[in-house]
Amino acid sequence: MSSAWNASEVTPDGAAWLASAGTYPRSTLALWEERPDAPVVLPCGSVFDVVSAPAMFGRRMLDRLWDDGPGSGPVAQFRGRMLLFAAPGTAQRLPALLEWEEWGGRDSREATRTNAVPPLLCHGTGDAVTVPAPSGSISPAIPAPSEGISPAVPAPPESVSPAVRTPSESTSPATSPPAGATAHARSASRWLVAPDTRQPWLPGPEVLLWAAVRAARSAVRISIFPPADQDAKVYDVSRRR
Repeated sequence: MSSAWNASEVTPDGAAWLASAGTYPRSTLALWEERPDAPVVLPCGSVFDVVSAPAMFGRRMLDRLWDDGPGSGPVAQFRGRMLLFAAPGTAQRLPALLEWEEWGGRDSREATRTNAVPPLLCHGTGDAVTVPAPSGSISPAIPAPSEGISPAVPAPPESVSPAVRTPSESTSPATSPPAGATAHARSASRWLVAPDTRQPWLPGPEVLLWAAVRAARSAVRISIFPPADQDAKVYDVSRRR
């Protein structure tokens, strides 16, 4: 079954939610008001975690979430990887669940069911990710982030990818590339499912484990050549929980 989605532009509420992850949310929003084409670096761990997968495998996970599951939270593409925004705590729990899933199947016919799962890089407390710019202009009337958004902080993740920086490597309130690098940055990053509310639903570790295992199972039945129109798919965010 083909997916149907349409949520590639950040709404004002979605921008406020993203900005709430940083130390200076109002400054991040002010930056986007002035430069809506500027990606920024935001910390993980309090408002969201991020699970980074290779692009093709991440797309299979995304298809499973939308075709057979509950949908997804925000999803971005950055330099050949898929960034799935997840509930805080996912970065700590998902690697352990993947290890348990593999170990639990060693004596059964499904012993290799997680062998096709490539390394998933989990980013939580202590990491920061490059967030794509809003795809359209942000209105000066963007509301300030709600003071009540303060999810629990998980334990540190186990791995870091090139798309991630530690707090010491980024500046406050948000780090954006030089103006001359904006076009390159935009071509390297974009939203596939953009945040559209102040409190978007975010999948937890169990949901992402389910998607990863099913994506791995489907990989053996999929040609190594992706369909020509794979970038034309859109997801119907009205289904998102």
